[in-house]
Amino acid sequence: MATPAQMNGSSRAVHPSETSSFRKKLSEYRPAMWRAASIAVFFLVWEIAGRVPISFAFPTFLETAKALWGMVVDGSLVAAYAETLQPLVIGIVVSASIGIALGVVMGLSRFAEWLVAPVFIVLQAAPMAALIPLITFVYGIGLLAKTLAVIMLALPVIALNGYKAVRNANPSLVAMCRSFQGNWHQRIFKIIIPDASPVIFAGLRLGLAAGFIGVILAELLITPTGIGDLITYHRSVANYAEMYAAVVSIILVSTLTLAALEAFELRVLRPEKRKS
Repeated sequence: MATPAQMNGSSRAVHPSETSSFRKKLSEYRPAMWRAASIAVFFLVWEIAGRVPISFAFPTFLETAKALWGMVVDGSLVAAYAETLQPLVIGIVVSASIGIALGVVMGLSRFAEWLVAPVFIVLQAAPMAALIPLITFVYGIGLLAKTLAVIMLALPVIALNGYKAVRNANPSLVAMCRSFQGNWHQRIFKIIIPDASPVIFAGLRLGLAAGFIGVILAELLITPTGIGDLITYHRSVANYAEMYAAVVSIILVSTLTLAALEAFELRVLRPEKRKS
């Protein structure tokens, strides 16, 4: 006698390979699910803390989100970022060009390491929030001062990461190049730099994060323009939801930018680390 499953042509037994495939997909999406859950819990705690309230100057998450949307719609946020991104982009391009070149030179030359590396180590350890206002006395208030603030924070990070990447290049690959009679030029541009490129690119990401800090500090301490001006203005008139919205926008823009760079790095420079 035929079973119900045999009588119904649409019913079929689940193959073990399908179960295994489902579990594999679930394991791939699990990290993203946990991240989404943690963000949701953070927003919930923020909303509760704002409704308690823990401070009269602490808005709820919904008020902040509404203020953020309003600033996007009226164009004030877009106009502020148009001003902020100009010194940031210029500073990062200059820092990347000089920092990578000096990092490679320091990694290849002991003399250059002895001469230049201590300067970047001191700059990286220095309290930049205290040094940035000094730029105003030398270069005044304007684009140049904000660009220099970005360079002061981004350049040491990029240069030192490039130096460490080149200095720690795979010695087996370098020895292989020598054994195949590779010259100095081939050893640098075909072995050392390609092997060091993932760490160099990671230094660029860290330098970009430092550049964001530099441009915001410059706008808060040097000249009230861009997104820093929005924070200062809304704080002065007690529009705390708008002030927090401006701060949140900085976090969102920097996070999305760094995530895009990380995705590019995994796709182009480290394809072996991509999940299949």
